[in-house]
Amino acid sequence: MSFETLNDLRTLLADMPRQDSAALNGAEARNGQLTKPPGALGRLEDLAIWYAGWRGDARPAIDAPQVIVFAGNHGVAARGVSAFPPEVTVQMVANFKAGGAAINQLAKTFGARMDVVALDLETPTADFTAGPAMSEDDVIAALRAGWDAVDENADLLVVGEMGIGNTTSAAAIAARLFGGTGADWTGRGTGVEGDALALKTQVVTDALALHGDAGDGLDVLMRLGGRELAGMAGAMARARSLRIPVIMDGFICTAAAACLEKTQAGALDHVVAGHQSAEGAHGRMLEALNKAPLLSLGLRLGEGSGAALAIGVLKGAVACHSGMSTFAEAGVSDA
Repeated sequence: MSFETLNDLRTLLADMPRQDSAALNGAEARNGQLTKPPGALGRLEDLAIWYAGWRGDARPAIDAPQVIVFAGNHGVAARGVSAFPPEVTVQMVANFKAGGAAINQLAKTFGARMDVVALDLETPTADFTAGPAMSEDDVIAALRAGWDAVDENADLLVVGEMGIGNTTSAAAIAARLFGGTGADWTGRGTGVEGDALALKTQVVTDALALHGDAGDGLDVLMRLGGRELAGMAGAMARARSLRIPVIMDGFICTAAAACLEKTQAGALDHVVAGHQSAEGAHGRMLEALNKAPLLSLGLRLGEGSGAALAIGVLKGAVACHSGMSTFAEAGVSDA
């Protein structure tokens, strides 16, 4: 299963697997028999049942989570939209590979394999205020890099990103997909404020004016995205094809995911939101996608860090569901 064009990917998205109904029903039945009052574990119960349905196992376990960090450079960064220069992307990729970033520590803490995929860092995307950020060949290459990076043996996926200028890209994507102005979706990102924030907002506004005729989510991704956003989208699509549940990260990851949902409704049914970040418009985008975050800790680092932290929540939910005794097994009366 693969794709050579955006239309190929559209066809794949329209024919992706759904939850296993037998496993889903079995998990719901087991949850009703566990040694606890009904609903006592709150949302953990829903998470465990959701996970079981995607894995096709009424009593699942999480043994092989994977974290993938995608990196790309943006031509729009030359407009001065970030507090950091593009060279930081290359430097942070080296830090990821050396094990020195926050995401490395979180992946290790929760037993996740971590991979880093750097996407043509020497060739930034085009400035999307002057034309499309990527050609179809460019975006397909990045989508396929994400698709191919997913370990078929993983049982949970987190995708993260690194790319100076990518909150500008995510804001433009969100505005084009969900409506509103540049000011509605543009935030501080790496810490810009004052005149720099006004410039960033104007850049997003200019991009919206130029790309007002954009089509579905994949077209928006090509015009306003970046290679790392496309890589994340490709990985999330591949996870769906393998029935691997996904924990979504922050503002940028959510924008990438939204491109799938706005191409094919239901494309994110295998995805939960790991957290709500401190980027102001992230909560609005989560609401638009009907994704309630698992955590809200004021994070705004990216890298997949918030989603990686939420691995612990999902692991806890699944461990309780699969490891607890039923009333019959414990010899406890449920009357």
